[in-house]
Amino acid sequence: MGMTKESKLIVFVAVLASLLEIIDSSIVNVALPTMMGNLGATLEDISMVITGYAIANAIILPVSAWLSERFGRRQYYLTCIILFTVASVLCGLAPNLETLIVFRIFQGLAGGALLPTSQSLIYEQFPKEKAGMAGAIFGMSVMVGPALGPVMGGFLTDNFGWRSIFNINLPLGLLALVIGMIAIKNPSYQQAKEGEERAKPKLDVLGLTLLVLGIGCLQFVLERGEAVDWFSSTAIVVNTIIAAVTLPWFVIWQLKCEHPIINIRLFKEKVVQSGVILMALLGFFLYGVVFLLPVFLGRIYHYDATQIGIMFIPGSLVTMAMMPVIGKLLQSGKNPKVLIALGFIGLELTLALMAILSPQSSQQHVLYSLYMRGLALSFLFVPINSSILSQFNGKELGQVSGMLNLFRQIGGSIGIAFVATMLNKRTHQNYADMAANVTAFDVQAQNFSQSMSNGMAMKMAEGVGFDVAHRSGVQLLLYKVQNQVFMMTFLQLIFIMMIILAFAFIPLYTMKLKKGSVKPVDAH
Repeated sequence: MGMTKESKLIVFVAVLASLLEIIDSSIVNVALPTMMGNLGATLEDISMVITGYAIANAIILPVSAWLSERFGRRQYYLTCIILFTVASVLCGLAPNLETLIVFRIFQGLAGGALLPTSQSLIYEQFPKEKAGMAGAIFGMSVMVGPALGPVMGGFLTDNFGWRSIFNINLPLGLLALVIGMIAIKNPSYQQAKEGEERAKPKLDVLGLTLLVLGIGCLQFVLERGEAVDWFSSTAIVVNTIIAAVTLPWFVIWQLKCEHPIINIRLFKEKVVQSGVILMALLGFFLYGVVFLLPVFLGRIYHYDATQIGIMFIPGSLVTMAMMPVIGKLLQSGKNPKVLIALGFIGLELTLALMAILSPQSSQQHVLYSLYMRGLALSFLFVPINSSILSQFNGKELGQVSGMLNLFRQIGGSIGIAFVATMLNKRTHQNYADMAANVTAFDVQAQNFSQSMSNGMAMKMAEGVGFDVAHRSGVQLLLYKVQNQVFMMTFLQLIFIMMIILAFAFIPLYTMKLKKGSVKPVDAH
């Protein structure tokens, strides 16, 4: 049975809203240097534009299902679209850095709510046996968004100024709002019987406070830790202590609270335990590689941000093309665990291809690894989401959707923090190890520096002099050492990530899926 016109409109709005939210998490990165000059800010100050958005996102993700239930999904979702659009325009009009950060936090709060609600809306438009196709449609927006962000950000900033990266959301947000007002209704479990008032969940003030503090502080530590040298910063120490106290307290409180914000008991389900771990590992790889590979391309090939963004597009197109195929495979009854296993094997092969990259590698070699990455991701995102969400209905569907998105984001933040920290520490260690061998007394170092100096002296005009040529030879030697140090660090990180990803096969093995399809979700 085909989709109704109303269902198609709902899917369109949900995909558009998801894309807006995901693109906005990465579109700013390219514009940071321009924004620094325009607003007179340091790199550390301007980075709060990204950090504030990420923290707000992480805070709202786990409570979006509860908020949807309290205010009614239609009103909540449309309000979030309005707030996201208004906050985007205010970011574009911000007169200084402080107001820009505040508006970005509001944008992150509204945007974070869009993702899990959009996912639930898409899944509800398909019967359970077609959950794979629903996952493919949602997955395309989630996977393509991070690749489109830097390219769009670079194009808009270069041609229309950095404010345009926020103002572009106005027409798209209005389009999503208008169609959403026409098509989106509250699901049946949120509709009151005739003559009765709809029951609303009570506000758990303590639970909400603990969750906001715990997730907010944890995300702050992950986002800012490397920039401020981790625990040498008082802010990082304080936020770590707050997160370490409030998160366990929140779990204990939710288990005995009469009206919990998050149904923690869902974690007793083996499928939820396995799902959140797999999503966290997927986020770790996704964001870790998106952080590490651009550093390689910028350092070795001297690519700018827009060129790096363009490099990621072909692989994203592979993901887009394969997702409907994977959706149909799931629909035909293929075991999702087999597809997920193939996906993680594909990610290991991606890292293996990256492990043979060198300064002499061609652009084509980099693209091969990104093609493999794109193929592997299509085998992961759809089967993980579809196999897990198809086990739940109604309120539980929204709760599990929020958890999966939260753990993907936290996994991604851990991936970035891990790669950034290891890149810094291993670079210093490798440089110290190599510098001990490359000295003025080392014959090979002397020969290289001398041959470079002689070559420079012969090519330079007579008036330049030997001293300049000699110094240039030494600088070339230093540059060669630094490049070698970076490649050593890069390869060490790749191998560590391969080991970490291998642990994905443990939760995959223990994941227990119910036999047969679950009854269809209450749609509207």
